[in-house]
Amino acid sequence: MSSIEDLLNDKAREQMKNMSGANKNISELKVGEKTEGFYLVKSFEVKKTTNGKQYIDLSVVDKTGEINAKIWEYSEDKETLLADSSIVKIRGEVLEWNGSKQLKVNKIRAKVNTDSVDISELIPSAPIEQGEMFAEVKSYIPRIKDEEIRLLVGNIVLKYSQKLYYYPAAKKNHHSYRGGLLYHTLRMLQSGEKLCQVYDFLNTDYVYAGVILHDICKILEMDSDEYGIVSDYTMEGKLLGHIIQGVKEIEIEGEKIGLNREKSVVLQHMVLSHHYEPEFGSPKKPMTPEAELLHFLDIIDARMFDFEHALEGIEPGKFTDKIWLLDNRNLYKTMDEQ
Repeated sequence: MSSIEDLLNDKAREQMKNMSGANKNISELKVGEKTEGFYLVKSFEVKKTTNGKQYIDLSVVDKTGEINAKIWEYSEDKETLLADSSIVKIRGEVLEWNGSKQLKVNKIRAKVNTDSVDISELIPSAPIEQGEMFAEVKSYIPRIKDEEIRLLVGNIVLKYSQKLYYYPAAKKNHHSYRGGLLYHTLRMLQSGEKLCQVYDFLNTDYVYAGVILHDICKILEMDSDEYGIVSDYTMEGKLLGHIIQGVKEIEIEGEKIGLNREKSVVLQHMVLSHHYEPEFGSPKKPMTPEAELLHFLDIIDARMFDFEHALEGIEPGKFTDKIWLLDNRNLYKTMDEQ
């Protein structure tokens, strides 16, 4: 017969085996593993199953990614915990649902002061430090030759500079992480600069100003904390949206500095038309080449973000599952060069 010590050792080894997902990043979790670790709560919602039983559907993140989670055993205490706590410790198991990983939560509690947690490990952020990105974006403002447009852009960036450091570019989807708005803006500026060298008839003043201003009123559209987590859209965001708010911003700030009317209207048109289609919020299509370029710079950067993140963790020579954001396409990751 096995000794008590042997039985305890076997039990410990089995527990370690079952907890093979402990302390792993979200991107490293595998279906079938049990896991335990700290996560940042991005969103949660109380829902009902088809038979009327309540459960909590939530999204949790760390710096490597996001995973959907379910708390099937609902209680008001758990709902209150999620409402009051940004960082939680979860013990659960990784399942698969409709081709995606899902975390079944068995136990959950709020972070306490005695927990040793590195917040930077939990915050999904842009790959460039926020201060560096802000400085690079600001470096394009002196390149605007027109004094009035340069002053307008400088004033608006200064007005929102504090929140620009951490605001995401979206609640979900592309660049929906800390510093995402700055990163999106910077990459569009860099792409726009190169394309203006090819299409040298373009007015770079309008291109740089349009890129910097086109999404800046997402700061007014969404309510984000300093982690870059959006809790909800603001009242103005729901009723107006960042496009209309951006048009108003140019009008109001332009009047303060006596901005030439044509310049003001051209910039407002760029913001108004950058989503291209009425169903996406743009009642007018681009009518200037700079406005047309702005639209495609926006599309290119959003699509490249989606491709990059969809292919993360995919082995070379393999396809992804269908990506809803990219018209339900299966993406292919090319083989590494030998």
